[in-house]
Amino acid sequence: MNKGPLAVVGASVLWGTAGTAGLLVSADSVSLAAARLVIGGAALALVAGLGAARQGRTVTPARLRGRIVTPGLLLGAVAVAAYQLCYFAAVSRTGVAIGTVVSIGSGPVFTGLLSWLLHGRRPSRRWTLATTAAVCGCAALIVGGGAQAGERMVSGVLLALLGGLLYAFYAVTAARAIGRGAESNAVMGVMFGGAALIMLPILLVNGVGWVAEPRALLAVLYLGLGTTALSYLLYGRGLRTTPVATAATLALTEPAVAALLGLVVLGERLTSVSVAGLVLLALALVVVAVPETDPVRKGRGAVESELESHP
Repeated sequence: MNKGPLAVVGASVLWGTAGTAGLLVSADSVSLAAARLVIGGAALALVAGLGAARQGRTVTPARLRGRIVTPGLLLGAVAVAAYQLCYFAAVSRTGVAIGTVVSIGSGPVFTGLLSWLLHGRRPSRRWTLATTAAVCGCAALIVGGGAQAGERMVSGVLLALLGGLLYAFYAVTAARAIGRGAESNAVMGVMFGGAALIMLPILLVNGVGWVAEPRALLAVLYLGLGTTALSYLLYGRGLRTTPVATAATLALTEPAVAALLGLVVLGERLTSVSVAGLVLLALALVVVAVPETDPVRKGRGAVESELESHP
């Protein structure tokens, strides 16, 4: 049984809890994002380092560096850090609802297009239809939540779209490296460890005094270790056997989880339009998660397909 889609959904569930956990912290959004990425990136880099140490018995350090720390993954690290900044800059202009749905909802579209343009992996008709339905479900979820049209500032929407493109870029970059035989934990460690180094100065400039509060410390540790480190370990494992375009669509589980937590934990209410959006999103995700029945592709993982694209 291919457990890749389940790993991606598990990662997305963790991502969906980040917003609720962030409400426990009084710090500004940029400081919170920087702390989350520094902690999570350091943890992922540590996991990658331990894996490299185990491989050191049979793989020389020079060969390991040449295989894992590549210019593509370093550029992916820049994209990871830039995504965080674009996302939080977007939501400060458009509001959390619109900024989230534009950045996360556009991610699968950009991922499918980049996979097609860069690697020649044309999305299937089923993926196209299911992704369209999932994006519509996200839109209904947000519209039903009562987002005000006045918050749709052009600059914020453009920043959110840029964030979706950056997410797609580092997802496709990671999938390509994993498809070429790199260990998924090492790939995530390089990208997020590099992003942590980029975000560390931002965190120090903004100040870390707010972390001294016990509730804030627990929240930021959960955001870093749970919604970043653990989630991206799962996401990387999912990319071993799940096409990256499919993984990006499955990641739309995140706004659904966030909406449900708002309902259960924060006492928010869902309108009939929001409920319809959740149902449509859930159905679309099921369609994407069910393996293709094409006999040529059946039983193949994303790794094999990626290798075929790069003989």
